[in-house]
Amino acid sequence: MHWYQTSLGKKYIMAATGLGMVGFVIVHLIGNLSIYAGPAAINTYAEKLHQLVPLVWSFRLVMAILLLTHICTGTLLYLENRKARPVSYACRKNVRTSLPAETMIWSGLLLAVFIIYHLLHFTLRVTNPDISNLLDPLGRPNVFAMVALSFAKASISLAYVSAMIVLLLHLYHGIQSLFQSLGLNNGKTLPVIEKSGRAAACVLLAGYTSIPVAFLFGTLNI
Repeated sequence: MHWYQTSLGKKYIMAATGLGMVGFVIVHLIGNLSIYAGPAAINTYAEKLHQLVPLVWSFRLVMAILLLTHICTGTLLYLENRKARPVSYACRKNVRTSLPAETMIWSGLLLAVFIIYHLLHFTLRVTNPDISNLLDPLGRPNVFAMVALSFAKASISLAYVSAMIVLLLHLYHGIQSLFQSLGLNNGKTLPVIEKSGRAAACVLLAGYTSIPVAFLFGTLNI
């Protein structure tokens, strides 16, 4: 517990939990992109997941623990930093900082709110019950139709695209920061890690936003 109470200990925890969630975001996107192969592909993928209920829910529990630990630890670090400097600088000049770095706490909290909405929407299926319990011709949950009908609504597509922009801001600095917290960078590797982290964040943004945009503008449809 003494180790956790130090700033360095908290940064290690932030890095470890962040790395786990970055991995999840990548794997989740790969699964989501199967929607481009058509209704059969995404519905089969969803059916396979439903057949692994104990494993899937165990995984979700682990991810929930990682997320809550990340949020709580990040909030504690933010409050400690504010307490250490209760009065803002009269003349502030940032060196090697950016908007994503300055707003990590807020982008993280916004993402937490979005995750709750996303779970209510596609996992628990309570926000749009009229389109969330459809079946395909084989009697399986029609995930393709649920996604298509959801993203055909501009408000829902806008919410998801906005959330992915927030994710970009969070990962834009977060990926580089977790390597720094784990002591895996130095003067030579830092530029490479920064560029790679930013590129990864942009690729994830493009992949995730392409789906609601494709349905909204009719590139994909039922």
